[in-house]
Amino acid sequence: MPVPRKVVLWSVLTPVALIALLVVVILTFDWNRIKPWLNDRVSEAIGRPFAINGDLTVTWRRGEGEQGWRTLVPWPRLSARDITVGNPDWAAQPHMATVRELIFVLRPLPLLANEIAVPTIVIDSPAVWLERLADSRNNWTFETGPKKGTSKWQLDVGEVVLARGNLALTDQLKKISLQAELDTIGNAPLYDKARDGALVEPQASAVPPGPPGSAAQAASAPQAGGPASAAPASSPDGRYGVRWKATGRYNEATINASGKAGTVLSLRNTDVPFPIQADVRVGSTRAQIEGTITNPAHLAALDVHLTLAGDSMAKLYALTGVVLPSTPPYQTRGRLMATLRKEGSIYEYQKFSGRVGGSDLSGTLTFTKRDPRPLLAGNLVSNQLRFVDLAPLIGADAKPGQPAKDSPVAQPADKALPVAPFRTERWDEIDADVHFTGKRIIRDAELPITDLVTHLKLQDGVLLLDPLNFGVAGGNLVSTVRLDGKREPMGAMVDLKARRMKLKQLFPTFDLMRASIGELNGSAKLSATGNSVAALLGSSNGEARLLVENGTVSKFLLEAIGLNVGSLVVSKLFGDKPVQINCGVSDFAMTDGVARARTFVLDTQDAVIETTGGIDLRSERLALTIHPDSKGLRVFSLRSPLYVGGTMKNPRVSPDIGVLALRAGGALSLALLAPVATAVLPLLDLSPGGDDTQCARLLAELRKRPTAPPPGKTYKDPKAAAAPADAAAAAAAGTERAGAATGRPGAPATAAARPGKPAVTAPREPPRPDGQRPPQRPANDRSFYQGG
Repeated sequence: MPVPRKVVLWSVLTPVALIALLVVVILTFDWNRIKPWLNDRVSEAIGRPFAINGDLTVTWRRGEGEQGWRTLVPWPRLSARDITVGNPDWAAQPHMATVRELIFVLRPLPLLANEIAVPTIVIDSPAVWLERLADSRNNWTFETGPKKGTSKWQLDVGEVVLARGNLALTDQLKKISLQAELDTIGNAPLYDKARDGALVEPQASAVPPGPPGSAAQAASAPQAGGPASAAPASSPDGRYGVRWKATGRYNEATINASGKAGTVLSLRNTDVPFPIQADVRVGSTRAQIEGTITNPAHLAALDVHLTLAGDSMAKLYALTGVVLPSTPPYQTRGRLMATLRKEGSIYEYQKFSGRVGGSDLSGTLTFTKRDPRPLLAGNLVSNQLRFVDLAPLIGADAKPGQPAKDSPVAQPADKALPVAPFRTERWDEIDADVHFTGKRIIRDAELPITDLVTHLKLQDGVLLLDPLNFGVAGGNLVSTVRLDGKREPMGAMVDLKARRMKLKQLFPTFDLMRASIGELNGSAKLSATGNSVAALLGSSNGEARLLVENGTVSKFLLEAIGLNVGSLVVSKLFGDKPVQINCGVSDFAMTDGVARARTFVLDTQDAVIETTGGIDLRSERLALTIHPDSKGLRVFSLRSPLYVGGTMKNPRVSPDIGVLALRAGGALSLALLAPVATAVLPLLDLSPGGDDTQCARLLAELRKRPTAPPPGKTYKDPKAAAAPADAAAAAAAGTERAGAATGRPGAPATAAARPGKPAVTAPREPPRPDGQRPPQRPANDRSFYQGG
């Protein structure tokens, strides 16, 4: 049965009419009517008040880049004006964000595949207020409620275009207050509001995107009527379309920052780099960067030229989280490349160069974020390293009454050892593996250090310098240092060896040593606990040994020490004749910060010079007695022990007044009996000569490897086991025996046996030259002179 013509006609015309009616309704529909419903849905989704206060409009444009029948499907262009997003009740500002106008184009066909495809979003004049309280509450975390399963819809955003914005940040937790402004360069609009230009998706464009600022990129950029694409070209080099500046405070430091950025931020095409430029100053620290970000939506990669400058690298911790030591003012420039990943980002500061204080510094550092701690690794080289620039590392740069760099503790005026504490509380926040080489050390004339090589390892709060080697006086100082920052106070172990140090280079400013050709060797092993150099030395335990052999030393120096007036005058008038050293040895036992001289002898062909006593590193008090003992016949041998007292900061050196007075009195008495011949007799030194120096025994003893207990344990000196129990009685007995052995009444006793003479204990410090007695330790306190 044939279908009536009217039915066919109505069957064709009805869908057409419905489509036409739908098109008319859509084109003429007042979209402001759905704003209440849309505002409620968004507010419910984000848990905050949301409102479109201005007009909501939809216009239709032909799709760009489509082919075939897809070109017949128009694209909706949505525009929402005066958008506000509310804040939580506790926030200081009523709104978290406002936007003057938001424009985006939607591709309709992908909606059939549950995909929301937005080629470009243009945000005009955004203003954002971010706030975080001290209890960690913040306004940028939205309470979205429990998820009702995984959504099938996917959001695909191609580009985001920003123009003219403001940002304010108040962070009570991090103590940051910041205000930032964003604007287009040259006030060029990012899009033409008078005419709806096509918003082109980069991937669909017939022109592939090119490098930033290129013609290809300009062709593929959003075409909002022409002026939008001109924004990037308004900057001098065409790369930057917007500029920004920020001011504020971080802790007590002032923030001043400015920079430029590209106009179009590509979110889909991750291969398109986003150009950035910034100059940031936070207090005394300044950072300048220029380069690109790849995939900025997820910060996938960073490639910038970075210049850093400041008054101490330790202050970078607050900005970067990287633990660095205190340093003099520095400036470096290099290339910073970063691979940013969720499982662990890697930052590499490549081939940087610069200066730290007056020293040059170059190398490459890599910072890897990992669990449980990040790792800082690299190789650093200094071609000319000023030794003074190393002082802040141990707090030795402090002046009396002033704190060391980055330290709140002032250096006492009467202390020589640095009291600035080590910042061990940060050591467990990072691991390190860094090699450092100082090829040439620039120092003052009194320091004969030439180079430095070390390998620094920091693992779980334990710092290891292995090796820590210095070139010193033509020889080497080889050491290993281990600092355990996990314990309180910090534990330390030091093992060092001095090899083949030339005497004439060891004292480069002492004219009397220029004729010396001898060498110095030594070794020490110490343990200690403490949080500063002073505390470590004041609690140290172990042994330290030095020896000099097969060399010569200036007779001028020896006679000056021995107060042999005749030789001093002759050497001064006729030059410095070298004196051969049979051996020079020193052996110190360290017990709870007290260094006691077990053996301290310099044996030459003319004299034996012994030193007894000790040094209390806890109080920095000195108590040393120097005994010159001539071997031959000398005129004007006003030979007397020298006493070294006082402190390391203010030492006192004085002769034995009693011995000198006895010799002078004898000279006067004999002169009354024999005015000519006998006047010289008491000034003659008739000490027996001899070559029995026992050097072989002493050197063999000192070549033994020194020992030290673990940190926190007291060193037990086996050589002090036979010492008298009462220090006062021992000193008195030692004085009597010394007087009988040497013929010098009241002569102090030695702590170690002289060649061919009995061993006795060290004396107490004698009266001061001004007649006042020095502070006395309790009679039962044997720790200072006898090692506890």
